[in-house]
Amino acid sequence: MPVLRLYLDEAADLKPDYRLSRASLQHLIGMLRSHQDHGWGDYLEVLVFVFWLASATSYHVVSRSFNIPRTTVHDMVHRVAKKLLKLKNRVIHFPTHADLENVGNGFAQLAGSPAFSRVVGSIDGCQVRVKPPSADAQCYLNHKLFYSVQLQAVCDHQGMFLDIFTGYPGSVHDTRVLKNSPLYTQQLYPPEGFCILGEGGHPCLSAAIALITPYKEAVRLVVARRFNHHHAKARSIIKRSFGIMKTRWRSIFFKSLEVKPTFAPEVIACCTILHNIRVSNGDIMEPAEEVFRPDDNADAPAWGADQGAYGSGCLCSGWSGGSS
Repeated sequence: MPVLRLYLDEAADLKPDYRLSRASLQHLIGMLRSHQDHGWGDYLEVLVFVFWLASATSYHVVSRSFNIPRTTVHDMVHRVAKKLLKLKNRVIHFPTHADLENVGNGFAQLAGSPAFSRVVGSIDGCQVRVKPPSADAQCYLNHKLFYSVQLQAVCDHQGMFLDIFTGYPGSVHDTRVLKNSPLYTQQLYPPEGFCILGEGGHPCLSAAIALITPYKEAVRLVVARRFNHHHAKARSIIKRSFGIMKTRWRSIFFKSLEVKPTFAPEVIACCTILHNIRVSNGDIMEPAEEVFRPDDNADAPAWGADQGAYGSGCLCSGWSGGSS
């Protein structure tokens, strides 16, 4: 079992095979252990799961790598995924009221403008390739012409995920995903007096949540061009977070997940949980290539005069004569 021997060799670099540093992997094992766990069983389960996630190979290939039955690999992967998902609210959560000022200052620094100090999140969507069910394959075909499941995420100024929502088929528009997510329907975030930044494919909102998008007709207004410039700088942190996650789990995000569509959202959620664990442990793996998706504004609601006024009232008035 070469991959298991690799873990036992304390001098070995685990990232090429497990995509996590030894410290992050050991931290994960510790988080998933319970008082009922003992011996090597719980260690082996986590190693099998992370290796499967890192390589995105079939259960059969993993079973040969660890010299255990294929059915055992399947059971281990699903068991660890369920354990990891139970940690979701502990690992992925909104900042406390006391932390909001720090988050806002972080976004102001990213934007290069103090007017963005009321921004406490950046939201975007990500398409994850899947093998679609034969009966509903067309629903999973996205605008880029591949089958996918969607991940909507909000992150803070450090790239930590604050909220995730996954499972909608790839053909569904970003706005519909947003408006069916608990973030929107339950008005979970941001708190009153704060806002989050979205791309052009999202609507600009003042209710049920405060979501600010870039101006679409910015070329004729200097202040709007400046706003869009600072907005893009601040919002890019979510793109960077997706880029880091895609680099770490390349096999998951750059080839179709060979699992049932019902399990795919759980695997995606596990990747976001592991992303936050990595960030909190300083296990940095810079994106090999930043993935910036152009704003798809073709069928997005136009930013009307009332929405523009809200956006400028929230942010622009503080820096209309500021630096660009």
